[in-house]
Amino acid sequence: MRLILQFSLGFLLALFAASSQARESVWDKVQISYFGPSNITVYHDPSCGCCKQWIKHLEKHHFTIEDIPTNNVQSIKQQYGIPPKLASCHTAIINGYAIEGHVPADDIKQLLIKQPKVVGLTVPAMPKGTPGMEMGGKKDPFHVLQFDKEGNIKTFSEYRNY
Repeated sequence: MRLILQFSLGFLLALFAASSQARESVWDKVQISYFGPSNITVYHDPSCGCCKQWIKHLEKHHFTIEDIPTNNVQSIKQQYGIPPKLASCHTAIINGYAIEGHVPADDIKQLLIKQPKVVGLTVPAMPKGTPGMEMGGKKDPFHVLQFDKEGNIKTFSEYRNY
């Protein structure tokens, strides 16, 4: 009986370890160290699950989150100058920059280190595989874009094979 219990316990522990490894995201690994201001305010629809997953992604990268569920995210986008063509499901503000959509945490850290004269970063729409939009092996290539007040848009970073 004791042998069966030990085997069962060992089997369950191995199963748990395997399942927790399967849940790890490619985005969990910290690539860029950042020690500056990390308070970020995230505005999102209260029922949005992917927004909550993106917040968890930021927490894994040691950001301090002020989570503000709202039914009027559109007004936040307008207030912070996010053009409709660059919009996604949630908007965040950190250190004066707007972060729109599923931008990887390391890109936000890079923005805060470089401090370019831009409004912020965006991942328009909701590409599969971005932080918070993980869908197993389904991954769309995507660009993180930076945009300024004059309407200039350029690539900040690019993800093809990640």
